[in-house]
Amino acid sequence: MDHRLTGVSVTKKKDHSVYYRASITFRKKHISLGSFGDAQTAHRAYEDARMAAEHADLSIGDYPTCSPLAFGKWVSLVNFRDNGIYFPTPIYLKKKFFLYYMEPAQALKFDIDDLFYYSTKKIMRRGGHLFVNDYGMQFSILNRYGVKNYAVPGKDYRFINGDSTDFRYENIEILNRFHGITRIPRSTGGSQGFCYKVRIHVRSNYVVGTYDTEEEAAIAYNKAADVLKKNGINRNFPLNYIEGLSPAAYADIYSRLKLSPKIYTIFPNNPQS
Repeated sequence: MDHRLTGVSVTKKKDHSVYYRASITFRKKHISLGSFGDAQTAHRAYEDARMAAEHADLSIGDYPTCSPLAFGKWVSLVNFRDNGIYFPTPIYLKKKFFLYYMEPAQALKFDIDDLFYYSTKKIMRRGGHLFVNDYGMQFSILNRYGVKNYAVPGKDYRFINGDSTDFRYENIEILNRFHGITRIPRSTGGSQGFCYKVRIHVRSNYVVGTYDTEEEAAIAYNKAADVLKKNGINRNFPLNYIEGLSPAAYADIYSRLKLSPKIYTIFPNNPQS
């Protein structure tokens, strides 16, 4: 290896093959920049990192797309330079919120209250879903707001300002907290506000009924699931949990709720009846 290549060290894998590690020390902090197949590429990563750390006129948007330095490292170094705090994840601090960069042209916006959590969690994307690995399991980042995995944007929750990258708490409104429920405007009797229509899926969707409150609708869905299981429908219906409701109050509501008569006629041999 050319020993004039600053910021590069050579090491070996278990099979004795050689690879090169790049690192930089900035403001007394030693920062690993990654592993590379050759010394010259590792040195280029070091030079780009030094440029990000030392040139105050460079922003996150100035990331050189041909750089061997990972974009996330560029973000971390620019933030460290500007704000004096190093995060291993691609976070840039603002005054009242922070940006988590997924790529140069896309940053997610979060409240400062979430800084500790995301400073150690890598956000990943599969299709249109954003998630993190936590305790060996995958969790949608929307779960932190009470949004269920099966929730549909615009139907079960919405971004108030229309920006689906703005995950500040004030910008996320939960429309439906429970499974199988759709909030709909009242259309009879001149009443204003909303009521809640319940559907349950057995090959196709069946209407369970329409109810005055969200809690009643959630319990009606559970009751319909119980009826279908008793009828022999072998399906794993995701039941609703109504927080703050005592068992006695739950049982009272459960017993008096009426379901569509159709629900009682669905059996394994005639699920479409």
